[in-house]
Order: sequence, then structure tokens, then C-alpha cells
Amino acid sequence: MSVFIIAEAGVNHNGDLATAYQLIDVAVAAGADAVKFQTFKAENLVTSAGAKAEYQKTDTNPDESQLAMLKRLELKYEFHFQLLSYCQTKGIQFLSTAFDFESLDFLVHKLGVGRLKLPSGEITNGPFLLAHAQTGKEIILSTGMATLGEVEMALSVLAFGYLNSALPPSLAAFEQAYSSGSGQALLKQKVTLLHCTTEYPTPPAHVNLRAMDTLQQAFGLTVGYSDHSTGLAIPIAAAARGAMLIEKHFTLNRNLPGPDHKVSLEPDELKAMVQGIREVEQALGLAHKCAGAVELENRQVARKSLVAKTALKQGDVLTENNMAIKRPGTGISPMLYWSQLGTASPKAYLADELL
Repeated sequence: MSVFIIAEAGVNHNGDLATAYQLIDVAVAAGADAVKFQTFKAENLVTSAGAKAEYQKTDTNPDESQLAMLKRLELKYEFHFQLLSYCQTKGIQFLSTAFDFESLDFLVHKLGVGRLKLPSGEITNGPFLLAHAQTGKEIILSTGMATLGEVEMALSVLAFGYLNSALPPSLAAFEQAYSSGSGQALLKQKVTLLHCTTEYPTPPAHVNLRAMDTLQQAFGLTVGYSDHSTGLAIPIAAAARGAMLIEKHFTLNRNLPGPDHKVSLEPDELKAMVQGIREVEQALGLAHKCAGAVELENRQVARKSLVAKTALKQGDVLTENNMAIKRPGTGISPMLYWSQLGTASPKAYLADELL
């Protein structure tokens, strides 16, 4: 099964439709499976007093409110139809993350997206989790900032929503849904968990790729990785470690104004990341250890055989003094060296001739 690669355009279009088109072109040229945007109404997302994160203050006007910043970065609803159509003509999947109920309703019922993404910041937003699951759509759930207990609680809400239970929502009802066989089956069918560290950029020492193993062992779901580190190495390493989905921010130019450009890959880097992941997929190969077809010819060259160290006459006794071990490996295996000691040479040999 191939790693699903999401090129995360996010808000790196800066609210401009032409830039969004260019981002799609970059994702297609890189070979990504999907390009993902973010859909929100700023006033539904943050209060007027909401502060920016420190990285946002660094890369945008520090005196500007988060509300004002997000307002500038909104992708207009009408643009989505054009971008979806463009993605379809280009053969790449269109995805977007909804950050509020109105935007979720738009993506599902107006735009008709087939798969939903829940960001890390919504993992404790029970009503929003429930609304996502009640759509019946497949869900990608990022787990940045979360404990295992919080991930389990989020999955419990999703299980309840998928089951379309007649019970009113409650913690007890969520637990019952999560513990049921049908709830677990729906989670395995529809949910992908992404390990993520919510820091921009994420220092390598805080990436903790082994947490993917913990998520998979704890919940038995498909697991992937949403990357906020700089460079290519870590998402490629995540693919090598078993991530089945990789999400990575990209931009047209890291020097553009905006909160996410600095932690995003530029076009040539995105293409290199995709290529690296595809090479890793091929390199993982099969689990069993044996001589591969491409090795068979080299095996004859690289391995060694028993050879006559000196000229031998028929009947000479083979000893440590008249037997040697040299390439090629087309003769008697050196593993039989000890069984040959003390036996009679079956015929005459020239020095350096394979026995």
C-alpha cells in the first residue's frame, strides 16, 4: 500500500486565488496525492481578543490580532469550487480542513468533499468531532498536543457519531460506542491518526517519531505523520518507519509574508520529499531475507571457492598448505573446507584452479 502524500497549502495562498492555483500546480508537479487548503470564517474561529502564537508574531505584524490575520488569509467559499474543478482536471485530490461548523457544512454539503481532516487544535472539541463523524466521511485526525487519553476520548466521540446512535451524546454513550465491536470496526475503516508535534518549526529532538508506534499499538488504526519540522529528512524517515500518510506544508517562496511560509517547503524541496518517500517505499520491499534476483550474478563474483594453492596431482592429500580460498564463488563453498581436509584430490589441478 502506497504512502498517501498530502501537500499542505494551508493558508499559503494569502487569500489570493491565482496563488492557490499556482500551489496546486506545484503539488501536481511534485507528485503529491492530494493538495490541502484550510476553510474557515475568521469570526467563527477566534475571539476578537485572541492572541497570536509566538511564531505568528514573528512572521506577521505582532500588533495585529489573530482575528485580523486570519481574516486576511480566508479562502473565499466561491474560490473552492474553482479550485476543486482545477484539481480534478489535474488529477490530484482536493482536500481542505474545516475550522468551524459553517465551513464543515460547506465542504460536505456544498462542495462534496470525500474525506475530512481534523487539526490538532480540535481534538478536544467534542461537538465538532461529533459533527465530522455524523457526515459518515473518512477522517484524518491530527494528534498534536494530545495525550493518549485525549486521543481515545476523541475516537470515542467519532465512534458514537459514526454509529448514528439514538442515544443523546454523553461521556458514557461515547465510551459505550468506542467499546463496541461495531464502533471499533468503523474507526478502523474510516479513521487515520496522524502523529504531530504542534510547534513551528519543530526541532528534531521534539519530533518523537516513535510515538507513531505507540498510536498504532494503542488504537490499531492506520497511522501517519503531520510534519512541522524544517527540511525533508524527517517526513522521509516517518515513511520509512511505517507512516501510511504524510502531510507537509509547502509554499511558492519561504520569503512571502504570512504565518506558515517559513516552515514550508519550496517547490523543488516538495518534489524531492515526494521522490524520497517513493524511493523509501521501494526500498522497504519484502520482509523475508533471501538472495534477491539482482544479487545472484554478483554472488558468484563476490563469494569465494576452494582453490588449489599449489599444483596438485591426483591422489594428493588436501591440506591447509595446498588449499586456498579465493574468488570467484562458482566452485566448492568454503563452508566445506573442513570436510575436504585429509581427502584425496580426485584429479590433478594447476595452482589457483578451482577444486
